[in-house]
Amino acid sequence: MNLRVMLIDDHPVVRAGLRSILDSFPDITVVAEASSGAGVTKESVGEVDVVVTDIQMPVVDGITLTRNLSGGPPVLVLTTYDTEADIVAAIEAGAMGYLLKDAPAQALHDAVVATAQGKRTLAPEAADALMQRISQPQTALSSREIEILRELESGATNRQLAAKLFISEATVKTHLVHIYAKLGVDNRTAAITTARQQRLI
Repeated sequence: MNLRVMLIDDHPVVRAGLRSILDSFPDITVVAEASSGAGVTKESVGEVDVVVTDIQMPVVDGITLTRNLSGGPPVLVLTTYDTEADIVAAIEAGAMGYLLKDAPAQALHDAVVATAQGKRTLAPEAADALMQRISQPQTALSSREIEILRELESGATNRQLAAKLFISEATVKTHLVHIYAKLGVDNRTAAITTARQQRLI
């Protein structure tokens, strides 16, 4: 069996390195590449068995791409980002696997094969993040709360948050109350600091 792989990463050098690694295995062939998820659809990927994609990319990121490919070839996320928010977002979007770029070549090979077979493959960091979320569902931040924290990190005011997220300022305040409670803090600065320490953002 020869698995046909599509690589999607906005760094040409990274793609070249990944192609070299994957093509060195007799049961894997890289048949397509792209620098972002733009224009990549279930119809356009053709006879691809596995899509290997980064998360942070211009135009169309890996999370959106994964969602767009729902019902198409399975997706293996290969990235340097190991925050809970990214991991959970990727899995919720439908990714079959989540691996970090410092993984050994054999681990990458095995993850591609497992993904093609419909089996989940998670880097230890990803598995830990998911277990943490499952074991503490009451204190786990929602995707909306993570989104708000990221905007806070950029210095956005309540009014700017409300405008960007298309919600009222009162709703923003309610979200902040919940975020502070879950993180055990009482102000924005502490919330951002704690979220960083917990690798939520």
